[in-house]
Amino acid sequence: MNSKTLLSSAILLLFFKSAAGQKSLQNTLVDCPSLENGDSYTQSEFLSRLAHECRYDRLLLPTYQTGELVYVHASAYVYFIQPAEAHDLNFKLHFLLQLRWTDPRLAYALYSPERTKIIGESDLRQRIWVPHLYMSNEQSSSLMGTDSKDVLISIAPDGEVLFSRRMQAVLYCWMNLQKFPFDEQKCSMNLESWKYNASILRLMWEKDDPVRLSSELHLTEYSLLDFWTNESVVRGDIVNMRLGGGRSGNYSALKFTFKLGREVGYYLMDYFIPSMMIVAMSWVTFWLQADASAPRITLGTSTMLSFITLASSQAKTLPKVSYIKASEIWFLGCIGFIFSALVEFAFVNTIWRRKKVVNLKKVNSKYILKSTLTPRLARKELQKELQSSPQLTKSRSCSSLQQETSSDPAGPGYNNYLTVHSFPSALNLPTITTQSYDELIASGGRPRTAGSEGSDEPPKHHTWTQMTPQEIATWIDKRSRVLFPLLFIFFNIVYWTFVYCL
Repeated sequence: MNSKTLLSSAILLLFFKSAAGQKSLQNTLVDCPSLENGDSYTQSEFLSRLAHECRYDRLLLPTYQTGELVYVHASAYVYFIQPAEAHDLNFKLHFLLQLRWTDPRLAYALYSPERTKIIGESDLRQRIWVPHLYMSNEQSSSLMGTDSKDVLISIAPDGEVLFSRRMQAVLYCWMNLQKFPFDEQKCSMNLESWKYNASILRLMWEKDDPVRLSSELHLTEYSLLDFWTNESVVRGDIVNMRLGGGRSGNYSALKFTFKLGREVGYYLMDYFIPSMMIVAMSWVTFWLQADASAPRITLGTSTMLSFITLASSQAKTLPKVSYIKASEIWFLGCIGFIFSALVEFAFVNTIWRRKKVVNLKKVNSKYILKSTLTPRLARKELQKELQSSPQLTKSRSCSSLQQETSSDPAGPGYNNYLTVHSFPSALNLPTITTQSYDELIASGGRPRTAGSEGSDEPPKHHTWTQMTPQEIATWIDKRSRVLFPLLFIFFNIVYWTFVYCL
């Protein structure tokens, strides 16, 4: 009896469950709206029927039933590119992003043959499946305007969906500033899939003109040299959590890269040419007398401070990087020339204030610099050696005699004479006799030496010359007037060759 009761209860339970299932199915069929006579409905009414939850799940891929890849084709239209300051290492981009894919569940050609397109904005985006992409090098981004204004979706009768979104984004651009301000930078916009890996969803650029630039696109500090696109696959793993949820796998990615060349006209007019003029101003000190300490120090320090101020204002726009930039090489070179001019003044001023004359073997760069750089003790010993000769005679140079205004040898111009000495035979040196300026003119400008009267050829002998410290200081200043510009020209040749050829 009990077994029969249990059996009958089970049969009744199955009956009621079957009836309930049939009733639920009937209710579902009744609640799922029909797509017949789709042309008789408005766009909103037909869309609500087409994307009804009874036949469309926006959380599932369009090809979830077949398991095929979903191909998303992308294109971009760039309105505006604004590279930021170099120290920010980013740029601002205004662009229209278009994504195109096919969703067979949204094909309505059979139900509404007269309907050519379904167009909607953010409300339509909330009803259908849309691929989730993100910019991996994004610093900040936003829609330009309101959501309804800048998002547009259109659905074709065959189920092709075109998603358009106008955006502005600030993207990182890791710049190499070694040749600043003659550098060229490559910046890119990276689009990657956030949720689906490459085995499910594949991103592709459109074959024809994937990226187009506005005809009104103009750059200020840069010029657009080139741009290109490429497709790649990035690796996501749990360690670096590159993608959402830290899931591992290969994810499809798109990259749009443009090459920018910095315009150097601003830096030439505001930095390089003024710095050249400042360096040239520091050379004016070579035309001032060596003992004019006040004007030469004032000019040297003012040019140094002016150039440092000019360089510091330009360096404020650059990031603090560890490597040396081309602008810093120029800065060090110009500072070196200005500082060398100051050192040259200190050198000639020290020589000018010496009291004793300098004995020279010859009047040329080698012996003049050697004698001025010789320690004082060695100079004293040389002076004693020359004065120890009892047969040493002195004669004034012709140039000094022409400038003599007084017969007194202790007159004002006496210390400025070049003197020539003759040495005794004990030193195995030839003897030189003196000759006055009048005798020199009478003899036709040919010096007369001992033992060679009536001979037209001068004898072969070794002479020693004396120069006053003032004459040596003036001689160094005159050579500096030529040497410094030549060295600066050579520096410019090397620098600009490095900038444009390397």
